[in-house]
Amino acid sequence: MSAAVGTLALVVPVAAQTMDPDFAKSVQEWTTRPEFSSPLVDHLPTSGTIPSPKQILGDHIGVPNKLHSHGQIVDYFRKLATAAPDRVRVLDLGTSNEGRPNIVVMISSAANMARLDRYKANLALLSDPRRTDPEAAKRIIADTKPIYHLTAGLHSSETGPPEMTMELAYRLLTEDSPLIQKIRDNLIVAISPVLEADGRDRYVDWYHQSLIDETNDLDKPGGPPYWGKYIYHDNNRDMNYSDPSARQLLNYYLEWHPPVMHELHESVPFLYTYSGQAPQNPDLDPILYGELPFYSNFEMSQLTKYGMPGVWTHGFVDAWSPGYVGFMASNHNGMLRMYETFGNGGATTMLRHVDNGVDQGSARGGNQLQRDWFRPNPAYRNVMWSMRNNTNYMQTGVLTALQLASNFPAVILENYYQKNANGVKVGRTRAPHAYVIPAGQADQSRVKFVVDQLKLQGIEVGRATGAIKVKEGAYPAGSLVVKLDQPYGRLAKTLLKVQDNFPNENLMTYDDAAWTMGLMTGTKVVEIADKSVLEVPTTPVDTMELAGNIGSAGAGGFVVLDNGAVNLAVLRYRLKDVNIRVAEKPFKVGATHVPAGSYIVPASAADVLRPAVQQLGLTAIAAPATIAVSTHEIPVPRTAVYSSWGATEKVGWVRYAFDQYETPYDLIYKEQVRGGGLRAKYDVIVLPHQGRAPNDIVFDIPVKGKPLPYKTNARFPTLGAYGQSDDIRGGMGLEGLAELRKFVEEGGTLITTGNASAVPASFGLVDGIGVSSPGGGFYAPGPIVKAKLLQPASPIFYGYTEDTMPVRWATNVLFQMRPADRQQVLMEFPGGQSSVISGFMKGAEEVRNRPAIINVARGQGRVLMFATTPIWRWQTLGEYRMLYNAMLNWKSLGGATGQSPRRPEPDVSLDATPEQDNGLKSTRRPAPTAF
Repeated sequence: MSAAVGTLALVVPVAAQTMDPDFAKSVQEWTTRPEFSSPLVDHLPTSGTIPSPKQILGDHIGVPNKLHSHGQIVDYFRKLATAAPDRVRVLDLGTSNEGRPNIVVMISSAANMARLDRYKANLALLSDPRRTDPEAAKRIIADTKPIYHLTAGLHSSETGPPEMTMELAYRLLTEDSPLIQKIRDNLIVAISPVLEADGRDRYVDWYHQSLIDETNDLDKPGGPPYWGKYIYHDNNRDMNYSDPSARQLLNYYLEWHPPVMHELHESVPFLYTYSGQAPQNPDLDPILYGELPFYSNFEMSQLTKYGMPGVWTHGFVDAWSPGYVGFMASNHNGMLRMYETFGNGGATTMLRHVDNGVDQGSARGGNQLQRDWFRPNPAYRNVMWSMRNNTNYMQTGVLTALQLASNFPAVILENYYQKNANGVKVGRTRAPHAYVIPAGQADQSRVKFVVDQLKLQGIEVGRATGAIKVKEGAYPAGSLVVKLDQPYGRLAKTLLKVQDNFPNENLMTYDDAAWTMGLMTGTKVVEIADKSVLEVPTTPVDTMELAGNIGSAGAGGFVVLDNGAVNLAVLRYRLKDVNIRVAEKPFKVGATHVPAGSYIVPASAADVLRPAVQQLGLTAIAAPATIAVSTHEIPVPRTAVYSSWGATEKVGWVRYAFDQYETPYDLIYKEQVRGGGLRAKYDVIVLPHQGRAPNDIVFDIPVKGKPLPYKTNARFPTLGAYGQSDDIRGGMGLEGLAELRKFVEEGGTLITTGNASAVPASFGLVDGIGVSSPGGGFYAPGPIVKAKLLQPASPIFYGYTEDTMPVRWATNVLFQMRPADRQQVLMEFPGGQSSVISGFMKGAEEVRNRPAIINVARGQGRVLMFATTPIWRWQTLGEYRMLYNAMLNWKSLGGATGQSPRRPEPDVSLDATPEQDNGLKSTRRPAPTAF
């Protein structure tokens, strides 16, 4: 163990190397207490060939009141590659939504970099034990250096990591201490300096406009309304890789196979190092759960040895969900590591209050001021914290991690190979052995989605060449088979299985408890325990293309069958100028069953209909001259989506889905709602789940302090993207609510989802409906539960063929209704433990027979309230159609009653468990961001 721990002499640079006295002086000045630094980072060598950060950027890293843009950071790394092409390689992975480059920088010794492509090939061989037997693996390991990959800048408000990586890279190239030399000799250090490139620039602009003068965390406003284009902090919950930068990183991972991926985040004091605490996903290799604390305990002990307080492990992030971006490493038999370093959300030195209640016993990790077995030297109660403190802690931690890794490069590779080998072995020796996606499912677009996601993650999918006969049943030729005796078989199982193995319901999860892909997409996926499935002949599926079917027009034009696909809605948008009617009941054309919800399209639209049907995977048949069922028109609605300025994240998922499904809409804010005239502009307004209490949706960012403009200008050109405001504070208020009420009464349809559905009930837009939250013992972190359709003939349920369906439990919105009004309920939660399909729900009796969808007519319009979130991330495709049905059939959801809504009620704040994303408890002060 002495080789791992080393001595202090290892970290001290050799005496002959010249150090930069200005750097030492600046670091001492910017570090607010001596114990907030270490002997690893209190010095920096000079170099005659390698440019330092100050030489390029004008200042040392950690300078107060200055953040660097994405372009400056990328430019610095490219200059390093130009100065030391034998030791630095820059990989261009692609571009962000807004066109900024996504790069990876690789640094090592000249000897290692000359063999980099050989190491890449060797790592690929170690990733697949079917090609590499144990003896061959030993030879490869002896000839290979592992890649240790660091990622920074995923969360844009966590501003320190991109800054730190520039100094780290310079140090790795120039310092000659034994520690750094060993890192260069034994590792390839890879760096993603800014994963959210668009958000980095937007946040830097916002910081310099609105935050630079804030020196007390109790007064500091929140960040800009947007980081990237859509999903804000949820870019680390992007399980299905909607974001192009995340997809590019995954492609890189599957090409280069770095055994270690280390994410750098900011939140809790002073440095938390991830140890993979419970609950742990039992389908990941047990080796992983030995590796994680090996690293984190070493880091904790080393930094504590240096006298740095507030370094801890264990009590924060668990290892249950596979949906974090960096979890691609653990999912693919590598290892995700992670830090949370205390950060100010900018470069201003700031008074931080660790005793503010958020960071103590009520939060994960317990009391940050209290010594514990996983926190030997606690943080301080109140502290002046600087960007340089942040850099010192983070860089010291990273160098310590690299120190440990450089002492055991062969062990890293041995474990990586063994985890891949174990993945194949488990698939062969333990049930289940495969998952089958039966052929013949009506909606092939959702089957394609599942297959595409599996293939994206490197999972092998085969198509059965003949019929499959196993103990679980018989499945036709052409069925898709995911055999688990492959290196990523554990990941395939994780994504496709029902989450019925949560270890302890008294534990809490950092994110959702369930994500079962088949249930969430409404795709039939069958788990196969019969080992004979491994012998089923298959051909590899590389891509899956949709192929629609359309014949000649009949006397009545065409009937496009409703197969449950969201693509049917896409068809309506593509044929926006065509008069389309919808069948309200099922009927037959010859021997063909035509479901309710099917489209009747005139023959005159054949030229535009034919390519659309073929591209979207739909089926159109000839329509008879007369159809003996009732129909109604579905004019394309003029649609708006409302977002508060202070919570654009969840709305971003709706926007992303709408954009993928070619849905025309306007994104509106308080300015447009307060401006009135909504009915003249829109037929449908969607008020999505926003992860907030109803008060916070209505009143949004408190009106205190200075105005917070979000507008494009020459000095801050990235601000004003996706909407503009002279001052984002204040919300729509009661004035905006009055305009929404007028919109409904004049014939508009207001659709609310998730906790936003508490707004109509809490502020008088509907009558006789209240909301409450469950009792204190209730805990339901995103399980998949059964919902019962009470009015299956409603247009909301076109495309759904059963009387029950799986839905994600979204929030703690529990509707309360008078028995006389129950006819307004379209869907309900049966409740009870038997209704929990995947994940878990503690206190499931509390939701028994609670409404899930309520349809309330008001004046000439209506309010449609979903207690669910039909669009949850890029996952719940099986629920998307309900929202699309509601929008497209907005004129045919039922008659108006003419009832007047009740008067608005005062401030509403309902208790809720903080760990649940229910948004019912008012939290109008910006919450700290984290992993």
